[in-house]
Amino acid sequence: MKILMVLTSHDELGNTGNKTGFWLEEFAAPYYIFKEAGAEVTLVSPKGGQPPLDPKSDEPDFQTAATERFRADTAAQQALANTLKLADIQEADFDAVFYPGGHGPLWDLAEDPKSIALIENFYAADKPVGAVCHAPGIFRHTRRQDGEYLVAGKGVTGFTNTEEAAVELVEVVPFLVEDMLKENGGNYSKGGDWAPYVVVDGKLVTGQNPASSAETAETLMGLIPV
Repeated sequence: MKILMVLTSHDELGNTGNKTGFWLEEFAAPYYIFKEAGAEVTLVSPKGGQPPLDPKSDEPDFQTAATERFRADTAAQQALANTLKLADIQEADFDAVFYPGGHGPLWDLAEDPKSIALIENFYAADKPVGAVCHAPGIFRHTRRQDGEYLVAGKGVTGFTNTEEAAVELVEVVPFLVEDMLKENGGNYSKGGDWAPYVVVDGKLVTGQNPASSAETAETLMGLIPV
């Protein structure tokens, strides 16, 4: 079983002068779920090498068992520091793909032609595609073979407008995940702010927020043929 994890390379939070990147919990929890299931996990990013960590996700208030495990795991840290380049990756080599969130993907992965094509290829091959929190922003430009947006008519979730308002970044992000998914024809639904919430439609799995990362990963695992 081979799972591809695609992380952001973008570290600027708009014009705020603050840093962003990927959210640690949204990487760490799925990473260990995949590894414990015996999967071979490949980490990639647009630029390769060390993806930028959202510094806020490293604050004490946001630590979980998975993030603490990662901080003690030198092998995982080494793997993360040496991500492969997204441009060198082919869908045919993997059984599923998972995108951790953080605000970074809204700027790079949502617009990256290689990422867009990769997602479209996974979907066309009927392989599981997972994304959590802000990562469903990657579906902004993805389309099905019939030309419709990939999420059109599909049950989806992602970081809510009210959650974005709570972190005071509505005016900073290039687009709101909830609004975009609705505009692209997705059947968007959500749970309570900051509570775990996952939606599955066929091989498409989306999670609402950091608290949803483990469940999103577990659900994705369940869709991979054994």
